[in-house]
Amino acid sequence: MSEAAQKTAVETQKPETFAAKAYAAKSATSGLSPYSFERRKPLADDVQIEILYCGVCHSDLHYTRDEWRDVMPAVYPAVPGHEIVGRVTAVGKNVKKFKEGDIAAVGCMVMSCRHCTNCLAGEEQYCNNEWTLTYGSPDHILGGVTYGGYSDAITVDQNYVLRIPNGLDPAGAAPLLCAGITTYSPLHHWGVKKGQKVGIVGLGGLGHMGLKFAKALGANVVLFTTSPGKTADAQRLGADEVVISKNAEEMQKHGNSFDFILDAVSADHDLNAYLNLLKLDGTLTLVGAPEKPASVAAFNLLLKRRRLAGSAIGGIRETQQMLDFCAEKGITADIEKINIDYINTAYERLLKSDVKYRFVIDMESLKKA
Repeated sequence: MSEAAQKTAVETQKPETFAAKAYAAKSATSGLSPYSFERRKPLADDVQIEILYCGVCHSDLHYTRDEWRDVMPAVYPAVPGHEIVGRVTAVGKNVKKFKEGDIAAVGCMVMSCRHCTNCLAGEEQYCNNEWTLTYGSPDHILGGVTYGGYSDAITVDQNYVLRIPNGLDPAGAAPLLCAGITTYSPLHHWGVKKGQKVGIVGLGGLGHMGLKFAKALGANVVLFTTSPGKTADAQRLGADEVVISKNAEEMQKHGNSFDFILDAVSADHDLNAYLNLLKLDGTLTLVGAPEKPASVAAFNLLLKRRRLAGSAIGGIRETQQMLDFCAEKGITADIEKINIDYINTAYERLLKSDVKYRFVIDMESLKKA
């Protein structure tokens, strides 16, 4: 049977379902509140997971408040969450990778076409056809849209489920499924290694993970921030040097010296200031997403053969590699654990950058909600 025929067969099945509890936004202005919906019981290739922890990503806030309506309009009720760690409670008959009781994880995607050149290369995050996001994408099995990890359970095809290595704290591991892989993937792709000079722009949910990874890879790491008050924390996290980016003299002394700079800032800022810090063939890669288009001077690229690039999350294979690397190096996110009924306050604090450095919801609290 062709893959298209298989997909059609799956879509025409009427899988059994079970009731799931969650927190959802009912509108762009409602905030989040308790909600119940139906999850599918495992099909042949599925893994059912009791969610233990779910990280809170700024993308969750953008989506639930419909701030990305031009590219990803919200569908309500909206259940966000794509930094999921939990315990396997059931598996389909074809599942070989997981068994009941395993600690598993789900990141930003739960399906892709599997046959385009990018999927075949293990780069499902760049699927040329259709990839299914953990929340807010069409649900081709149950209909409607996918619901994310602010819930007590989730059912996902085994090929999009990840293994949490033994010894890795499950709460601290949750943000690795987005903030972690978003920063690990470009560092890995551009071959950051021991002895290179690497810059990290911004010390937030993404930046603090980029800093940890670059240091663990053996680079000489410089953290760029507009806030002098973050210097001590940056050093604690592994920065060899901290540069206050508003200080022109401090910036200038690093001109033409970086092999690689990872820019994790989503606020509008001048990319030219960082391009000028790259050495010959150096790369500035964006993982933050400022609202307005950036202005880049061509000569800042031409004269040193510099590259300006972007990067999304990683594929499933690379994400598992990242989790294994974290277990080997003892890396997790710096988190503040919260109960689910604190989520609306957490969103307001996110807007003020008032968290070090990632909120993680203890989903045990959902049982009492």
